[in-house]
Amino acid sequence: MDEVDVPQADVSSVPLTFGDSVVLLDVRESDEWQRGHAPGARHVPMGDVPARMGEIDATATLYVMCHVGGRSQRVAQYLARNGYRPINVSGGMLAWAGAGRPVVTDDGGVGSV
Repeated sequence: MDEVDVPQADVSSVPLTFGDSVVLLDVRESDEWQRGHAPGARHVPMGDVPARMGEIDATATLYVMCHVGGRSQRVAQYLARNGYRPINVSGGMLAWAGAGRPVVTDDGGVGSV
């Protein structure tokens, strides 16, 4: 399978707020998500992406994130092959938290990575 060149984003260039036109897709497993995630991120575990692609807006600016950047790179390549224009977040949640960006739990508490 051909490798698709996916743009990489340093965490400093990723927006802090997300909505309909800008989506942060967190592809980590549920236990990782529950420990902590970026506020406003959408959670679709890596293994669920093929079945749930209909939930991902192909016209949105799509940032893909995991723990360090490996799984999100693979998901981003998959999405790119299927007509999306994803951007992989280099360093993932480790870089996000390391940059002092907020990490929350589902109930709004302070999360961890």
